[in-house]
Amino acid sequence: MHFLDLLGWGEESWANQFIIGALATLQISVGGYLAGLLIGGLVAWVKLRGGRVPVAIANGYSTICRAVPEVLLIIILFYAGQSALDSLLESFEIDPEEWGISGFAAAVVVLGLVQGAYASEIMRGAILAIPRGQIEAAQAYGLHGAGLFRRIILPAMVPYALGGLANLWMVIIKDSALISVVGYNELLFTAKQAAGSTKYYFSFFLFAGAIYYVITLVSNGAIALIEARVRRWMPKMS
Repeated sequence: MHFLDLLGWGEESWANQFIIGALATLQISVGGYLAGLLIGGLVAWVKLRGGRVPVAIANGYSTICRAVPEVLLIIILFYAGQSALDSLLESFEIDPEEWGISGFAAAVVVLGLVQGAYASEIMRGAILAIPRGQIEAAQAYGLHGAGLFRRIILPAMVPYALGGLANLWMVIIKDSALISVVGYNELLFTAKQAAGSTKYYFSFFLFAGAIYYVITLVSNGAIALIEARVRRWMPKMS
């Protein structure tokens, strides 16, 4: 049987399941990436402006999240987290079956935490790369707090941080496949199901790899447009 015949067409076809899986992969990636940016921004702020204890906590968080494999964190959150949630709900006489940690939630939270650890260092370095004179000049004109960050620090740091943050997006697309270990129906899990059902392992895994490659190509194009827009005012390297 030809591979295209195996893919088929229609709601119950493998082609449709691969589309659903690819969309789930994008949802996990976007959710985890946005969560990572939020966490990374907060942690970077703590590292730059916090006291001794908050800075130590922030550094400890970064070290742990970068040291422990993400697949292990997903398993711990999905299984151990579910057990802890059940115990907590039972203590309040709430039926645990009505509540649970989904594979999607586990993936977004864990990937967000790990991305946040790396994003915090990227953002911290980008802020430190801003010439100090720009910030001092803004403060001399009366800009402080949120206004200083929004009008001076954020526009100035983005060009320095963009390369690293773009790389994190590429990484999270691949890392989203780790959620397949808890049976969530994303792209890699769909490929496993299709390969196991048809025994066409090479064809379906190669097809999944091609979809990841297409997502990466589209992402590269979008990132190139964003970089051209953000860095339009910066001196061009000869």
